[in-house]
This record gives sequence, C-alpha cells and structure tokens, in this order.
Amino acid sequence: MLGRAIALAALLAAVSPSPVAAADTPAPAVPPVPAAALPSPAPAPASAARDFVVPARMLSRVAACGVTGDIPAGLDPHTVEAHCAALHTLEDRWREKWLSRAKPFFERVVPVNLPPEVVYPFGGGDLLTVLVVFPAATDITTLSLEPAGDARAIERLSPGDLAPILSEVRAKVNHLFELAHSKTIDMGAMARSKIPGDLTYALAALAIHDMEVMSLKYFRLAPTGELQYLTAADVDAADAAEGGAKRTAFQHLEIEFRPRAGGPKRVFRHIAANLDDRHLTEDPGVLRYLESKGQITAITKAASYLLWWKEFSQIRDYLLSHMAWMISDSTGIPPDDAEAAGFEQIAYGRFDGPFLRSGKRATDRFLALWADHPQPLSFRFGYPDRALHNHLLITRPRVP
Repeated sequence: MLGRAIALAALLAAVSPSPVAAADTPAPAVPPVPAAALPSPAPAPASAARDFVVPARMLSRVAACGVTGDIPAGLDPHTVEAHCAALHTLEDRWREKWLSRAKPFFERVVPVNLPPEVVYPFGGGDLLTVLVVFPAATDITTLSLEPAGDARAIERLSPGDLAPILSEVRAKVNHLFELAHSKTIDMGAMARSKIPGDLTYALAALAIHDMEVMSLKYFRLAPTGELQYLTAADVDAADAAEGGAKRTAFQHLEIEFRPRAGGPKRVFRHIAANLDDRHLTEDPGVLRYLESKGQITAITKAASYLLWWKEFSQIRDYLLSHMAWMISDSTGIPPDDAEAAGFEQIAYGRFDGPFLRSGKRATDRFLALWADHPQPLSFRFGYPDRALHNHLLITRPRVP
C-alpha cells in the first residue's frame, strides 16, 4: 500500500493539464468513452428502456451470492456454492471487525432528517458504505472513471473461466471489506475482467444488505442532464458496433432495488465520468444532472485528495452549493472552502498528515482542526493518515 502511495505522490507532483479522478492509484485502466462515441438518440423514457434484470440477477446469484436469479446453464453450481461459502466467511469477518463498530457510530452522528438523495463523487464500487452510513437513502449516485459494464457478460462466461473469476471477485470485495474503500487498481482490474466490475461491486453490496434487484437499465446523459435510457434498438446498435462505441452503451447504469422483506423501491445510479474541470466543461451533462437533484447528502473517501486541487473546482463548488451534510475522510472539502461556504467541520480520530502528498495549506488547516477536536474513532473510513491512524470528517452547516 505504501508503495502505491509513493507512486501516486510522484504523479501528483507532476500532474498533467488533465488530472485523473483516481481513488487510490495513479491512473485508471479503462477510461470512460466520450459520449460522442455513439450517436445521440431522441430521449427515451424509462418505460421504453431495455431492462437487463434477468442477467443482473444471474450475475448477482453467481458472483455476488444473491438469493434470487438463476445460475446460467453450463456454469458449475458447486463452484458457485463454494465461492459463496468463502465470500460469506469474509462478510462475517467484515461484520465483526468493521460493521459492529461503524454502524453504532453512524447511527449516533448521522442526522435522521437528511435529504434521501446521496451523491458520492470518486465513489465507484462503494455502494456498500453508502447503504451502511445512509440506510434510509432512496436515491444514490456514485461517480468515478470506471464504466458500469454489461450485465450480459455472465451469460457469455465459459465454464473454465468461472473459478478464476470468482476468486478475483472475492479478493476485490475483500479489499473493500478490509480497507473501507474501493481501490482504483481493483476497479481497473475488474473493468478488464470478463464480468463487469462496478456492477458486480454494486450487486454484492445489495446482496449483503438483503436487497433485491427489481430492474437494471442503462442510460446516456444529455448535455442538459436528462437521462436518455437505452432502448432495445440502442442496445442492438451497440452490439453491432466495435470498440469505444460498444463500451459507451454500458457506461452508466440505473438499478431499482428494494428490501427482500418488502418496502418501497429505491434507485442506485452509477455514472462513469472524469470529474476534473476540463471534462465537466466539455461534457456539462454530469453537473446538470447532479444539479437537478436539488439539495443532497454527500459522501466521499479515498479520493486521492482531488477535492483539494484547483483542477476540480467545479465538483467541489457543486458540493458546497448543494449539500446539506457531508461525511468524508481527509480527502473531503478543505477547511478554507468549507468555512467560506458557511460550513463547520467536526473531526474524529487522529490526523497527522495526508496519506498521500497534498497541498500544504489544506494540510496545515486539517492538522489544526484535528488537534483542536480530538475524538476517538475505532474503525477505518477511507484512507488512514500518513501514520495509518483512523480518521473521519463531518462537514455540516455552521451552527449560529
């Protein structure tokens, strides 16, 4: 881990004009495909969208160990059951070591009247944490460089690929369990895998929280922020295309889900996007979509301190102008920006400096903040500090 930190520190010292929105490593393995790779269709309503719920449930059953969905013909059920037994053992350890400490803390510090719309920049692959921190959230959006991926990949998986793929899934999900954040190096590896990485992480989170997938749809973002759902004709066109055009169709997803015990539907969306200023200016649909949500609750962690950078001013300004409350590690909003926007910050744990080399002004302010407000934290939330201490930050409207 420290070796990766040193490598990323070198990258940050020599940043290019178009910095990468990474979460733990210097560069993504699979960057998003420009929206122009496929022709823009007329907007399609959700009711006209092609629904991929059947392959989504298959993928959930095989890779995420959900209880609904069939194992595709040709794949060995015994291999799947052995994988699920091993994954459940890892989950049990996560519940004992992390969830048993984290859940009571969040129940104590997270207000009950927050907006149910949650936005998680730099958070691809980490629906699991959102569902722990904000169990009442009804509308969740994560954003990262990695594409969602095509759920139908599970139907094309060969019998010989099954065991190695499932071993990789366990390893990557366990990294999320152990490190309390999804690593970009893992996301990149899963994006190159024979099953879709970001979607698999999301399905694992839903299975762990005993949620049932009700629908899976893909969409494009219009420049106005409107969701343009992919119809059967759009998917057929993408299947006939090659390379970037094919990947574009499966960048952004929408999953409707609900508790298996019953309850109203909720929605999770993942958007593949570079969140630096240049890309948000070139493709304004991302910000327009986020702005359309109104007031939101925010979360981020393990975000490579990108919210400290001047090159990420637009996503930082969006958060400051739309969030009612935010939880993060030290990769969240710097104190100067938070104070100028009318927020105060409450620190937990210990912070002796950033995990990765970052800006001196923000570092000094954060050092002072944690020195003035020492409060214990018994679990990891995103990055540790430079000395591997646990820490966490709440940014909330300043109390008069």
